[in-house]
Amino acid sequence: MSEVTLPGDLAYTKTHEWVRVEGNVATIGITDHAQSQLTDIVFVDLPTVGKETKAGTSALVLESVKTVTDVYAPGNGTVSEVNSELKSHPEWINQDPYGKGWLFKVLLTEPIPAGSLLTAEAYRALIESGTH
Repeated sequence: MSEVTLPGDLAYTKTHEWVRVEGNVATIGITDHAQSQLTDIVFVDLPTVGKETKAGTSALVLESVKTVTDVYAPGNGTVSEVNSELKSHPEWINQDPYGKGWLFKVLLTEPIPAGSLLTAEAYRALIESGTH
């Protein structure tokens, strides 16, 4: 397996999202591993600002040349911002999944449950084990 990038300052989910929590705002994207598995992403169905999210439920859909997949919300809250540039540039998710390829932000109504997020090391162990 090729080496995937996993910034240590982010948290990860078992469903291959990365999460950066700053105060009560969570920024969400998909991991380098996820984008490499999907191959070329061609369409992003972004959520609308104001949409309520529930931990573990689908927040948006990504379409690649290979498949269609859901991206899940890591916590309960309300979508506060979306990366609307992705409508014109879905390839940013492949090119820069932790930067320009971020997907959406959620204003959390409660903290993300402890234990529901993984460290970079734990996520790497998950994908290397092949049990994901």
